[in-house]
Amino acid sequence: MSESKLGRSGRLSLLAMAAIVAVPPIVAYLLYLNWRPSALMNYGELIKPVPLAEVVAPAEPALGELGKLKGKWVLLTVDGGGCDDYCRRKLYILRQLRLTQGKEMERIERAWLVDDDAATGPALMEEYKGTARIPARGSALLGALPVTGSVRDHVYIIDPLGNLMMRYPRNPDPNRMKKDLARLLRASRIG
Repeated sequence: MSESKLGRSGRLSLLAMAAIVAVPPIVAYLLYLNWRPSALMNYGELIKPVPLAEVVAPAEPALGELGKLKGKWVLLTVDGGGCDDYCRRKLYILRQLRLTQGKEMERIERAWLVDDDAATGPALMEEYKGTARIPARGSALLGALPVTGSVRDHVYIIDPLGNLMMRYPRNPDPNRMKKDLARLLRASRIG
């Protein structure tokens, strides 16, 4: 065989190997720029992380109470102290979400920001024992929570670093929330 045929064959092999190496990153880059999935894995709405410590004055009592929960994932809801049926449903969902995480439930805390001066009955506090009831009337923290409609409509998730990072709509689907929470706990090594 002549040298020119071997040289051409070697160059073709080299070009084929270069294409095999170069094509995947090029395709990945083009997909990254142009492709948007039609459905996301998460049910909750990911929001731009809001570091609560930077938004609210450090001396504010509500932030101090939430600060005690730092280092844990926090399921947060806002409602009045009298706690109507919708409020009770949210508290029930928070409690059950924590329980459904099994051995991971110790990484999760629950917080209820009370946005008025209404008293909460002892029976309710006993029923939702373990939920931090945090007086927040007039707190800047309430204004820091991103809302659609009313701040009472949502359930929020705060990460272990103290960043508000996800919210759920009014009357959320607990099964889908459970999957989101399990995914967060599995992906995170903090909290």
